[in-house]
Amino acid sequence: MENYEGTMKTFGTLEYAIDKFSGSWAWKISGVRAVMMVSKLIPKLWYGNGPNEVIIPDNEKNVEQIRLILERYPLEILSKAVWQRKARAKVIKKPSNPKIEKLSKAIPKKQFRGKLLNFQKMGLDFLLKSSGNALLADDMGLGKTVQTLAYIATEKQSLPVLVVAPLVTLTNWQREIERFMKKKSKNGRITEDGVPTITTIRSGKQKELSGYDFYLINYELLYKRQIDLSKLNIRTLVCDEVQHLRSKTTQKYSAVKKLAGMKSVKYRVGLSGTPIYNHGSEIWPIVDILKPGLLGNFKEFCEYFCYQDERGKAIVVPSKRDSLRHVLQRDVMLRRKKSDVLKELKDKVRYKETIDADETYYKKELNKIWNKLEDEQRNAETEFSKFASYQRAIQSERQAAGVAKLPHVIDFVKNIMEIEESVVVFCHHKYIHKLLHESLQEFNPAAIVGGQRDKVRQENIDCFQNGDTKLLIAGLRAGNLGINLTRAKYVIFAELDWSPAIHRQAEDRLHRIGQKNTVFAYYLIGKSTLDEHVANILVDKSYEIDAIMDESHDSYENKEKAKLILAQIHDKIHSK
Repeated sequence: MENYEGTMKTFGTLEYAIDKFSGSWAWKISGVRAVMMVSKLIPKLWYGNGPNEVIIPDNEKNVEQIRLILERYPLEILSKAVWQRKARAKVIKKPSNPKIEKLSKAIPKKQFRGKLLNFQKMGLDFLLKSSGNALLADDMGLGKTVQTLAYIATEKQSLPVLVVAPLVTLTNWQREIERFMKKKSKNGRITEDGVPTITTIRSGKQKELSGYDFYLINYELLYKRQIDLSKLNIRTLVCDEVQHLRSKTTQKYSAVKKLAGMKSVKYRVGLSGTPIYNHGSEIWPIVDILKPGLLGNFKEFCEYFCYQDERGKAIVVPSKRDSLRHVLQRDVMLRRKKSDVLKELKDKVRYKETIDADETYYKKELNKIWNKLEDEQRNAETEFSKFASYQRAIQSERQAAGVAKLPHVIDFVKNIMEIEESVVVFCHHKYIHKLLHESLQEFNPAAIVGGQRDKVRQENIDCFQNGDTKLLIAGLRAGNLGINLTRAKYVIFAELDWSPAIHRQAEDRLHRIGQKNTVFAYYLIGKSTLDEHVANILVDKSYEIDAIMDESHDSYENKEKAKLILAQIHDKIHSK
């Protein structure tokens, strides 16, 4: 957080001192400009030791007048502790809406398609009672997206919606909207099998935008398209992973602040499992977008809640942390930890997360794979040789899919590492393992990979289990059996294997005796790759808070299944 003092030169000082004339404590203001300003606003005062110093009686009315002056003109406060105490009642302004009452289980309206768990219904009630100007700060994996969509479906005149999110999550936002939202016409009629209109903005070039129900854009592009977006009649602004707005000096913050302030915007929802990233003061810019004035202006917030460290950062005073949390939870923030709702969660919670992939590269690799397969099939002398070439083609396709989506997998892993929990990433191929390990070096990851000596393998496991590193990258078949990874609650599948049993075994490295938490598994699906076919085998199409895994333990290693997979590869190559 930037230095909150010294950005403007002070034009006077404020001090709490004993007045020699009356013998009582009073406020002493010095400085030519300061005295001139105060004398116009406060009639009952007198000069101190000279014309550039005035004495102001200490009463509530005068403190309020001084506070108003401080909002507009910087005074150097020489008696900070006293000022904070005296001005305390005025520092935190009352929100425009009353405090949020006790939550109940709200039922989403007909435009919402799906079911909510009880704690998610209470999340919906929270958003309704806060009039959509709120921070939903549930732990990762508790369905903040689905609660937000339920709110948009339930609140009146909530469309069109602008969703600002990290690039890696945009595709998944589109899928979730299509999954949970029904189409609603202008006259209010709902089409059961229809979906809202959605556009994902991927270019920074200014261009007039057509009318849609949902506009999706990443934080980096936002300021470039701010003018275009400001011309739309946006009603709801959703900021996913809102910790991206923790610094008020960035272009993306400036763009969001301006868009949030448009007259058409009625609802502002922030989502984050980690809204406070480094310092407690980072919550101020976020709240100032969602509910302006709740924490006063930044100077007021810092003077009451913070101290300044040696680098000029505003750090929340330890004794004030409980007070700040109380204000946030009373008026703007809902936060539930997994431990709060474990009774409603299954032992394992699974998600399909669709991410982008390099389709051009992928199609090029599929053509190479198919040409090589046809050549091997022509020259094969035995059935065994033919089947072996099937297997090589299938595994080559899996590696091509892994490489095609790798940059977006890395972004996803970096994003989830922000939760500061231990995470296991499973991949299938040694080449992908190597690239992941190199790209995620900042987290000093432990590694389990085929061909390791037992001693080295155990040293890496111990490093992870002892908390020396929060990231472990493991091969799906090297790390899916015989090891204990109960340190982690989160598992990410960077690559998908054709066998559901392999994934189950990998999950059970975390979900075993000694694991006291719900295990959250993320299956990363490369858009426009055969991952989408694999996912239909691994994860049931129906979706609630967790998808139900296919109970089949088929290995997909027999000849007929191999032919089916190859047919899918052929279909992918020849599709437009």
